[in-house]
Parts: sequence; structure tokens; C-alpha cells
Amino acid sequence: MPTQITKENYDKEVMQSKLPVIIDVYAEWCGPCQQMMPIFQELEKEHGNKYKFVKLNVDEARDLAVQFGVTSIPTFIFIKNGELKGKETGYIAKEDLLLKIQQLLG
Repeated sequence: MPTQITKENYDKEVMQSKLPVIIDVYAEWCGPCQQMMPIFQELEKEHGNKYKFVKLNVDEARDLAVQFGVTSIPTFIFIKNGELKGKETGYIAKEDLLLKIQQLLG
């Protein structure tokens, strides 16, 4: 299960991560976010040794979402060595999301 990101654990879980990080920015009430949840969890199971998968609830951590310039959800944020490498918004097929991860994070 992906770690939930908050203001309190953001530095430790994301900025200090040894692995590249994929942040799933979502809300409980968002239909496409709910569709992405099993895909995100599958990718974590399959690739969690190479990448860190975390979730950010916009309703609970609005400041972080604003910091990343999130204007719609779901949004996927790709970070490597504490540096923003890219963002992708909307529903993404599993294969396409994996390809985007590999392109942006290696």
C-alpha cells in the first residue's frame, strides 16, 4: 500500500528518498482517481523495489498540492533526487504510466 504523504512526512518520504518517487495526487470523491488506485497499487507491487509510490490527498494536504501546481486530479508527480522531473494529469493506462515513469525517472 502506498505511503500517505502529509506536510509532516513530505521531506522524509519524498525529498530524502533514495528511490525516485511517484506521487499520486487524488481525492476520495474523484471517480478517475478511484479508477487509478488499483493500477497505482499494482505498479507499486511490481516495481516498488525500483521506485517509491506515495499518495497525496488534496483535501488533507492542500498546501502540498498547491506547491506542485496541481489544478486537476488525478495528477502524477515524478521526483528524482528531490527534483521535479514531470507531471501527468488524468486517467492513464497502466502500460502508459509505467512507460512515463521509466522515461522520466530511468
